[in-house]
Amino acid sequence: MKTVLVTGGAGFIGSNFLNLYVPKKEYHFVNLDKLTYAGNLDNVEVSDHENYTFIEGDICDTRLLSELFSQYKFEYVFHFAAESHVDNSITNPDAFIKTNITGTFNLLHQAYSLWMKSPFQLKKEFENARFLHVSTDEVYGTLEDDDSLFTEETPYAPNSPYSASKASSDMIARSYFHTYGFPVVTTNCSNNYGPHQHDEKLIPTIIRKAIQKQPIPIYGDGKNVRDWLYVDDHCKGIDLALHEGRLGETYNIGGKNERQNIYIASKICEILDDLRPEQAPHKELIEYVTDRPGHDFRYAIDASKIENNLGWSANETFETGIQKTVKWYLNKYNKL
Repeated sequence: MKTVLVTGGAGFIGSNFLNLYVPKKEYHFVNLDKLTYAGNLDNVEVSDHENYTFIEGDICDTRLLSELFSQYKFEYVFHFAAESHVDNSITNPDAFIKTNITGTFNLLHQAYSLWMKSPFQLKKEFENARFLHVSTDEVYGTLEDDDSLFTEETPYAPNSPYSASKASSDMIARSYFHTYGFPVVTTNCSNNYGPHQHDEKLIPTIIRKAIQKQPIPIYGDGKNVRDWLYVDDHCKGIDLALHEGRLGETYNIGGKNERQNIYIASKICEILDDLRPEQAPHKELIEYVTDRPGHDFRYAIDASKIENNLGWSANETFETGIQKTVKWYLNKYNKL
C-alpha cells in the first residue's frame, strides 16, 4: 500500500480531496495540518477509515517533516497547505511568506532527500514517487475584459502578498525539477467553491449573511470577475495530474465559469428565495463596500492543456454547483 502525505488536509480543498479519495484508493493517507483558524477536523468525514491518519503539525517544522518522511516513506505528496486569504495577506504578509514559501521548500527538500540518490536519479524504491504542488491562478496577475485567458505560458505578475508568495513557491518547485530532476507537477486553479469552505471566503460569506438577514458586502462596484471551479472537479484534476501528468509540467485547472461578483451574490439570493420564500427577497441585503487595495479585476483560466492531454473536464456548471453549495450551507446552519 502506497503511503501518501496530504498537507493541509483539514482545510477546504484538502479535506474535500480526502473525503473523495480515502474511500476509493488503496493508499494510506497521512493528513498533516497545523490546524490554524482555517483548518477544521470536522471537515474530514473519513477519519474513521483504517487507511487514514491525522498528524497535527507545521510544514515549517523541519524536524517533524524529517521524522515523518523517515517513518512513513511517503511515495506521493499532495501539497495543499497554504495561507490563502488575500485580505489577510495584506494585513499580515509575514505568515504567507513563512508558510507558502519556506514551508513549500521544506517539503520539497525532505522529499528530495528521501526519494533521490543524486540529481536526476530516483532511488529504485521511489522510482514512481510524485509531488503535486497545488497553486493558484492569482500568480498570473489580472486580466481586462478583452484579454485572453490565462494559460500555462502566461508570465507571472502577482499583485498581492498572497499571490507573490504562491508565485515564489511555484518557482521553487520548478527549480527542483530543472536542477535535480525532482518528480514534481504543479497545478494552478481558478476560484474554488463548495462544501467546507471557510466562512471568510466570498460565497460562504454571501450565504451566511443572507440567511442571517445581515448586509451582504460586495467590494467596489461588484464587477470583478472570477472563474469558478467546483471543488470536487478540482480534486479530480489534481489526482489526475499527479498520476498522469508529465513531470516538471504545470496544468491550469479552471471551471469555464466566469462570473462577476455581483452576479454571484444575486444568484445566491435567487436560490435562497426559492428555498426559503418566507425570507425573500434576499437581494435587498446586498451592500457595496470600499474596494480591497490592489483588487485584481479578472481571473480566467484556459484549461485546454489538462483537458486535451490528460482527459480532465469539469462535471459541474456554475449553476449546478452553486445549487449544491447553497443547500450544503443551509444544512450546516440548520436553515433548510
